Amino acid sequence: MKRRSFLAVTALGAASSALMPGNLFARSGSSKEIRLGGPVYGKYNDPGEWIQLLRKAGYKAALCPVNPGADAALIKAYSEDAAKNDIVIAEVGAWSNPLSTDAETARQAFKKCVDALALADEIQARCCVNISGSRNPKEWDAPHIDNLTPATFDLIVETTRKIIDAVKPVHTFYTLEMMPWMYPDSADSCLSLIKAINRKQFAVHLDPVNMVTSPSVYYGNGEMIRDAFRKLRPFIRSVHAKDIFMKEDTAQIQFEEILPGKGVLDYTTLLKELSKMPEIPLIIEHLDAEEKYRQAAAFIRETGKNAGIPVSGA
Repeated sequence: MKRRSFLAVTALGAASSALMPGNLFARSGSSKEIRLGGPVYGKYNDPGEWIQLLRKAGYKAALCPVNPGADAALIKAYSEDAAKNDIVIAEVGAWSNPLSTDAETARQAFKKCVDALALADEIQARCCVNISGSRNPKEWDAPHIDNLTPATFDLIVETTRKIIDAVKPVHTFYTLEMMPWMYPDSADSCLSLIKAINRKQFAVHLDPVNMVTSPSVYYGNGEMIRDAFRKLRPFIRSVHAKDIFMKEDTAQIQFEEILPGKGVLDYTTLLKELSKMPEIPLIIEHLDAEEKYRQAAAFIRETGKNAGIPVSGA
């Protein structure tokens, strides 16, 4: 494959917007309620019970309630009940490493991505999401010296094209979550991937915390968020909500992921940008208890209230 530059991003926003079909979900200029979501706690055996758990949490966005391989009638029932109850199914996770240096691991990961994307299309989720993958032979999502190289960029392009072409989704998009030590790691590398992959059903999964890669970005994360939305707005399909804190009692840079409201992420800016595209879900993640999810949701709703931005469940 001819190597494509992962640094050539000037003016890509306008040039690559033609790749996406009419901003299918992102409608700018609206002041509608932001769709907050997250995992649900409690057992459910059918769509009705699932909807009740979402209502209890005050969510209008949800993670996919079934796994790949589920019965087609059940998938249809969840999709229809979500639509009837004004719930957006935000994403289907395909968490795996299709870039693994182990051929069998990469093969299994590729199949998982294809199956997850097919489910996302069938249930009409906003997106199927994965990381691009890592060349680390020990950890599927870890840093490695080869991750941020032109060769790995090209491998991401090739692999992502194959996943999308295997499914040919109509109702959803395949997305790569940003990570600090693999592509995409910034708004600019996202634009480069969009241009290189050249598939209308490839889009962006925005995770502002994962884009904090230095103290300057950490302290100026509000501008980083604004810049990301300026460049990526037409392509964003789902957003993750968490927070970040930089330890101050060490000589080296150490970032810690933390409960929303306990770190420095500029949630006012994040909610203001999201309020311009309210159909894009905001999903709280990585907390280990229901009470922590309640605290995170309460903080996000209060931040929205103070900024005059309605958030679901407030």
